[in-house]
Amino acid sequence: MAAEDFVHLHLHSDYSLLDGAIQHEALAEQAQRLGFKAIAVTDHGNMFGAMGFANAMKKVGVKPIIGMEAYVARGSRHDRGKPDTDGERGTNHLILLALDETGYKNLVRLASLGYTEGYYYKPRIDKEVLARHAEGLVALSACMSGVPASLILRDRVEQARCEIGEYNEIFGRGRYFLELQSHRGLEDNQTKVNRALTELAARLDIPLVVTNDAHFLTQDDYKAHCVLMCLQTGKALREGSFHYSPDHYVKSAAEMWALWGNENPQALRNTLKIAEMATFEFGKAPNYLPVFPVPGEFTLTGYFEHVVRAGLEERLRHIAPPNPEQYRARLDYEISIIERMGYEGYFLVVWDFIRHARERGIPVGPGRGSAAGSLVAYSLHITDVDPLAHDLLFERFLNPERVSMPDIDVDFCMRGRSAVIEYVSRFYGRENVSQIATFGTMASRAVIKDVGRVLEMPYPEVEKIAKLIPPPQRGRNVSIDDALTMVPELKQAYEKRPEVRNLIDLARRLEGGARHSSIHAAGVVISPQPVAELVPVFKTKTRDRERGEVEVIATQYNMNDLEKAGMLKMDFLGLTALTIIEDCLTSIERETGQRPDLTQIPTNDPAALRLFGEGETDAVFQFEGDGISEIARRLKPSGLDDIVALNALYRPGPLDSGMVDDYIERRHGRRRVTYDFKELKDVLENTYGVPVFQEQIMAIFQRLAGYSLGEADLVRRAMGKKKREELDAHKAKFIAQAVARGHDRAKLEKLWQQLEGFADYAFNKCVTGEATLRDAVTGAAVSIAELASRDVEAAGAPFITWSWNGREVVVNELVEVFPTGEKEVVEIELEDGRTLRCTLDHKFYTRDADGQGCFLPLQEILARGLALYTCDEPAAEAKTPPTGTEKPHPGQPCVQDTQAGAQGLYR
Repeated sequence: MAAEDFVHLHLHSDYSLLDGAIQHEALAEQAQRLGFKAIAVTDHGNMFGAMGFANAMKKVGVKPIIGMEAYVARGSRHDRGKPDTDGERGTNHLILLALDETGYKNLVRLASLGYTEGYYYKPRIDKEVLARHAEGLVALSACMSGVPASLILRDRVEQARCEIGEYNEIFGRGRYFLELQSHRGLEDNQTKVNRALTELAARLDIPLVVTNDAHFLTQDDYKAHCVLMCLQTGKALREGSFHYSPDHYVKSAAEMWALWGNENPQALRNTLKIAEMATFEFGKAPNYLPVFPVPGEFTLTGYFEHVVRAGLEERLRHIAPPNPEQYRARLDYEISIIERMGYEGYFLVVWDFIRHARERGIPVGPGRGSAAGSLVAYSLHITDVDPLAHDLLFERFLNPERVSMPDIDVDFCMRGRSAVIEYVSRFYGRENVSQIATFGTMASRAVIKDVGRVLEMPYPEVEKIAKLIPPPQRGRNVSIDDALTMVPELKQAYEKRPEVRNLIDLARRLEGGARHSSIHAAGVVISPQPVAELVPVFKTKTRDRERGEVEVIATQYNMNDLEKAGMLKMDFLGLTALTIIEDCLTSIERETGQRPDLTQIPTNDPAALRLFGEGETDAVFQFEGDGISEIARRLKPSGLDDIVALNALYRPGPLDSGMVDDYIERRHGRRRVTYDFKELKDVLENTYGVPVFQEQIMAIFQRLAGYSLGEADLVRRAMGKKKREELDAHKAKFIAQAVARGHDRAKLEKLWQQLEGFADYAFNKCVTGEATLRDAVTGAAVSIAELASRDVEAAGAPFITWSWNGREVVVNELVEVFPTGEKEVVEIELEDGRTLRCTLDHKFYTRDADGQGCFLPLQEILARGLALYTCDEPAAEAKTPPTGTEKPHPGQPCVQDTQAGAQGLYR
């Protein structure tokens, strides 16, 4: 590094929740622009964003230094209560930076202990655990809330000297630095602290270091950061008192040298020294698979093969296929891949907890996603779908050419999910099982409302501006910048009204930042050792269906970061449909004395198919809503294959491209079935020449361009993730190889466009992105758009709300929200002057001609001239919607839950 370089070693990202306003990607761009060679992140008491920060820095060639600003208890981390008798505050700050692998592991441990043992308003550690976990760490004395500075400000310099000596002893000479800072507006206190620290450093031979305690990216972000602090405190901007200066931004090296170069150049150079000492980096992590205990006479591999082969023979006796040897050969192939990848234990873990659930009468789903392509999973009764009978590909689930952790999502009855997690926790050890963090972000509409509230702008005016932001498109939020180009009315308001410009400019600076931490609705980590020894964890509260509010341990890393850390993540999904089916079977058994066997229900039952053909699909999972029921009426399914195809086709890509119409017309013989490539006839014949399933996409690449199924799966993944650079590379390779095999380039270009359009994915919905759900715990209203944006790849964020189960209003946890493309939206005006925007198939509470309360689609309410009831606040004790002559409770949530339209799943 050059002589006048500088490294920021004290910096807060947006994962210093509602305190830091620096987002990783923007920081990476700024660090590259300013020429930084290295930079640290030191969020308050946590490591939530450590891995995301490191990945962002690596992309731009900046060395990431992983740290944390710890809260250190004045006494023991176990103490609770008021400040000590001398009036000292309960905690002080301390910067910790990981130098090497040992330091990182110690930082992980300290970040975890702050929550699991020391949490009291803040996650606190103490000198005892610091001494045990100091190896591999560098410590800085922190800001004016650090131990030495806070004592100096109270004129206790001698006590500060003693504390400095103690910390120097804990970390070792050369690994504890006294921290100097200088910010406009804070000069009096900082000058006093800096002078005393400089004298103490010389007296005790302790090195000095300069930091800028950055909380926002640029000086222009200061006001937006003030707004953020008001969101944290719940105050209006005019009421706020701010202890940060306009100088708490990411200053350039030149600015830092101009500030400190004459006074203390060595303290500046020490930032480079520390950066050079820090050699830790996230590498390729091993896979931390839980250890499955096998009977003594078996090895893990031997037991895996034993139960899999026994399971297949049981399946073969039941299904009696004409080609059992084909099944055995496929099983041998899958076993060889699984053993080569080392995932035998993974399958045994899943097999075991599913077996446990079934033995205790907890309904388990038949399987979902790519795991249905595995004959091993079918043999172990992890899934109940025969992959050979349905032409499902194993490579879609486990690609031998792309080593990645398997991912089996399992559906459980809502009432049994927590019991399965409890079993897993007992079986593998509670410290080895953890739930997973997820983070709510400040999406475009939500952040406009937040900023408007802090600025005390009139609520209707802010609502009007927020509603001008279009709803999510193709599963992605529309940013404020994009909305300004898409919506002329918004652009006009921005250009002509100063108060709107101020609102939007502040909101843009905060948009996308992390707002709060929460618990992933379905994800569970199972580890071979205490989770806190591998990744940081935190303690938080969530709501359990049976136990109410409970305290849980969760990883500080989100789902994607956990996978990079080599942790085994599993989704334990609570599915309402399974609960309803179980209740139906119990009711039938009670009435008739016999319980129907679902495995014996024919898939070609004429009466059931007739219901689909007539569009009578209300309450049928993924077939609700006018859009898909209308297509079912047009298609008139004749068997399960048609129903499966219909479910696969009802997505924006196929709908927009005309693929759905093409399929229906070909299915009824009104349009000729054609194949641009004769090699694809047997691939597409059962779907009338229309590519419907992802297995067909993979087969197309295999047949036309000679791809292996593993290579074809890589293209499928790239299409699903819309990674343009990857897609361009795959397109060039596909067309080149297919042309070399004698195929027409023009036809290949046409096919590629069709396949790219096919990849657009979503489900039907009947609520708009701006519709809100009320949080049953906090009372806060959160838009569907924000819920969908919290973590699209994480399948939604947990959210406790009210729903209507057909009999009463109940409290449920939202498990998943699927953004689903576009439908016609109408706006209706209520008698009180308010307006609602929704689709015509959205259901509202009303009363029929006999005065009975019910939920009906808006279209039917309008057609029948019925009243529509809405309310503002949820009632804490409300259990049923108002009926008869009762007046709706002023807090009753009289709208149907999103299960009917946004495909929300509750537990």
